[in-house]
Amino acid sequence: MFCPNHHKNPLEKVLFHHVEVDYCPECLGVWFDKDELRLAKDDNDANLQWLDFDIWRDKGKFAVMRIDKRCPVCRIPFMEVNYDDSKVKIDFCKRCQGIWLDRGEFKQIMMYLIRKSDYELLHQYAKNLVVQLWEVFSGPEKFREELEDFLILLKLFNYKFVVQHPHINSLIEELPK
Repeated sequence: MFCPNHHKNPLEKVLFHHVEVDYCPECLGVWFDKDELRLAKDDNDANLQWLDFDIWRDKGKFAVMRIDKRCPVCRIPFMEVNYDDSKVKIDFCKRCQGIWLDRGEFKQIMMYLIRKSDYELLHQYAKNLVVQLWEVFSGPEKFREELEDFLILLKLFNYKFVVQHPHINSLIEELPK
């Protein structure tokens, strides 16, 4: 496989957050086969597992356009997709569903997801809890993974609540058992 940025050297395999990916030693771009980006995200920050990595979730919010780069596997042109509300543009292959990230884009996505997680936990907790509970039974991941996501969300909310409202937490702890 060769770099979509037209570099001459073949892509090399490397272990990236416990996921074997291909990368370009010249531009440091990374190729993720289907679902590998989600696995790398989950390994990088276990507290973000509950946030699904679904670039197609809100189809009305993003623009898709064909670009001059080609998939290193299928050799068809990539589709460029804005990741959620972030400024990161993902190069996506619609045939094999692989994703190419240029240098630094993984870090940008992770920073975006951390900010989004903080907002979602504090402002839309009930909605996210219902969504995660529903996903326990309906997917898209396996039952055990979805259950872990739900429990992580409960744990994170507890931590954030204690930090945000220490006086309420102290009242709860003083209640008779």
